[in-house]
Amino acid sequence: MKIGLISDTHIPEAMPELWPHVFDQFRDVECILHAGDIYDFSVLDRLEQIAPVYAARGNGEDGSGGREVQPNDHRVRETWTINLRGFNIGLTHYIPMPEIPPGLTIRKWKNRLFPDTHLDVLVYGDTHVEQIDLIDNTLCINPGSPTYPHNLSLQFGTIGFLYLDEPAPRAEIMQLTDSGTTPFDWAASRRPW
Repeated sequence: MKIGLISDTHIPEAMPELWPHVFDQFRDVECILHAGDIYDFSVLDRLEQIAPVYAARGNGEDGSGGREVQPNDHRVRETWTINLRGFNIGLTHYIPMPEIPPGLTIRKWKNRLFPDTHLDVLVYGDTHVEQIDLIDNTLCINPGSPTYPHNLSLQFGTIGFLYLDEPAPRAEIMQLTDSGTTPFDWAASRRPW
């Protein structure tokens, strides 16, 4: 099972519509998880033409920065817990990354947002920084931003994929390019940690 991961699209602030590469890359996914800061839900309409969409409500949908408050939508919640192929997947916009112990830890945040649920996977956004970590037996994935990577100006960013076809879930980040995508080069990334 292949799942498309996206976050922090900022449409139409960034550009009128997502890069066409995103839709092309997601063409064979079984569902799409959007980790918030969608801004305008027309993005979800377009993604839903490809596969079912689950989205987290980010601060960009709640009128911050003078933007229009987005309406209630059955595809959008503060958090989702989705069971796919026997894996529990949590979806939200913000978690404390990097962790700041003792108060801001993934364990405490999972207990707050997803009480009494063991998460195999946690998909989040907010930072615009692509990241894959195994924390507290949970695969934590931030697909970054396809439009404003690392909170920089408009440019090709990243999307992600989650695979549930093995005994343990696995994920990858893809860099958008002029010609499509390429696997993300972690060694060359501008990650601050």
